[in-house]
Amino acid sequence: MKNLWIGLFCAAWLAVTGAALAVDFPIKPVRLVVPFVPGGTLDVVGRLLARQLQEGWGQPVIVENRGGAGSALGVDYVAKSAPDGYALVINAATPMVTVVHLQPVPYDLTRDLVGVAQTAAIDYALAVSPRSGVTSVKELVESARAQPGKLNFSSAGNGSGPHMYMELFLNAAKISVAHIPYKGNGPAMQAMLAGEVDLIFDTVLGIIPHAKAGKVRPLMVSSAKPAPALPGVPTMDSLYPGSSIAGWHGVFAPAATPKDVVDKIAEDIRKAVLSPELAGRLREMGFEPTGMGSERFNELIRRDSERWSKIIRDNNIRAN
Repeated sequence: MKNLWIGLFCAAWLAVTGAALAVDFPIKPVRLVVPFVPGGTLDVVGRLLARQLQEGWGQPVIVENRGGAGSALGVDYVAKSAPDGYALVINAATPMVTVVHLQPVPYDLTRDLVGVAQTAAIDYALAVSPRSGVTSVKELVESARAQPGKLNFSSAGNGSGPHMYMELFLNAAKISVAHIPYKGNGPAMQAMLAGEVDLIFDTVLGIIPHAKAGKVRPLMVSSAKPAPALPGVPTMDSLYPGSSIAGWHGVFAPAATPKDVVDKIAEDIRKAVLSPELAGRLREMGFEPTGMGSERFNELIRRDSERWSKIIRDNNIRAN
């Protein structure tokens, strides 16, 4: 009986202190790790989010860039941090979910980390050169089948987002196109603009300026819903039903972080990304703010991990 009362007391104490911790969070500076070098899109998004959270929390939100190993170094740093909500990492879907299937990493995505909140949805777009004469996905597929092995595409490297989305499309269309990996999105796009490659998948943000300048022709967006920034461009789901996988940005914490703390941070992220100021900036960058909560976000992560791992296995993709 004595042990029972002790157990009940401990459970009650943990519940009360956990709730108090969530209510009081944060009471000191919070670190938001961006697992890439400064200056990239994710770095910009992370800093915009940090500024908005800092205003709401009244505590500094310090952005730390910890790049390396396809984002694994920064993610591992947070996975091994104290599970108290004061160390978070923001990452994009393809490096976060795919890197664990591409190379050995010192953490387990679902065992060592918890998705706190999805911040925004990201669309990718397939584009060709106007010089190709191709004006639709149908024409592209017909050309690839008529000339096996002739067409090629550039990407930011093996296992990068553009590479993964191209493989997703090639599998759905049942065609083969040669992959030419470059060291980053910039060189990959320059190769496209210079006529060195025939195709490219990039974020809608990366495609828009070149499409407006008439240097590339967008044929399809990767999402299930049309991209407002590319009106009239068909979706992958409309051409190959059930084939699309949405891109996203999201925030993660160590897995043992108390649920009340995770829920508090998730709610504050939701308010931040849906605020007129930050939502407007995200849309300008080609993202759709979502603020998806932890439970739905983690379900999405599990589904995405299963689907991307199959693409990686079926196509024998390896990291650079």
